[in-house]
Amino acid sequence: DRAVEKGIDIFAITDHDTLDALPIAHDHIKQNNLDIKLINGIEISTRWHSFEIHIVGLNLDLQSIDLLTLVNEQKQKRDSRALEIGRRLEKAGIDDAYQGAKDLAGDANITRAHFAQYLVNQGKAKNIQGVFKKYLARGKTGYTPSTWCDMKTAIAAIQSAGGQAVVAHPGRYQMSNKWLRQLLSDFKADGGDGMEVAQPQQAPTERQFLGALSREYGLLCSQGSDFHFPMTWLELGKNLYLPKDCTPVWQDWTV
Repeated sequence: DRAVEKGIDIFAITDHDTLDALPIAHDHIKQNNLDIKLINGIEISTRWHSFEIHIVGLNLDLQSIDLLTLVNEQKQKRDSRALEIGRRLEKAGIDDAYQGAKDLAGDANITRAHFAQYLVNQGKAKNIQGVFKKYLARGKTGYTPSTWCDMKTAIAAIQSAGGQAVVAHPGRYQMSNKWLRQLLSDFKADGGDGMEVAQPQQAPTERQFLGALSREYGLLCSQGSDFHFPMTWLELGKNLYLPKDCTPVWQDWTV
């Protein structure tokens, strides 16, 4: 509804390691006769060296056995990590963090954001960013390393579902240019299709730089709001455009 309100006519839902929202969204669009096209998507968490790299899948067949199998495996890994985060926080004197996060998540996957919201509700920090800085970031009390699949596995599952695999927000991994180039090189070698080039909160120089890298490594380009919830500095569809000479990931889509 918000996307329609903002004048968007095509968009993707790319939740972390789950497809659950997509049937609900398709039904809502159909029942309310909304003038918008929904692209089936996902954002798969992967491990590459010491980094957690997110691989977006776009234009997916939701009945793909390979993709559904991977999603189930990722859910189990996410549940195991959530239990360990809860254990570590409890050891540090924060009781019931796992149950609190689970209650907030409901039927959805438990994420670190649910833990953060619970800790905010308990007065442990003023906001979610403060919780991550104090409790959930690398080296902090509740930090728990993940055991996600590798990039090649994620790419293969996405492509088995007829989709295209895209490196999400490559400018946000806090890595040097040397590591970033190695990431894109390995991603391309693993069969990846594209990289996210444009986001709302982004310096024009970064957008141009990522566009140049997409051409250098022969990767298609995508853009995304990375919208999670309403906030003052981020909005669906705002400030999105691809640099010149970028080939969009959707160039051959029929929508």
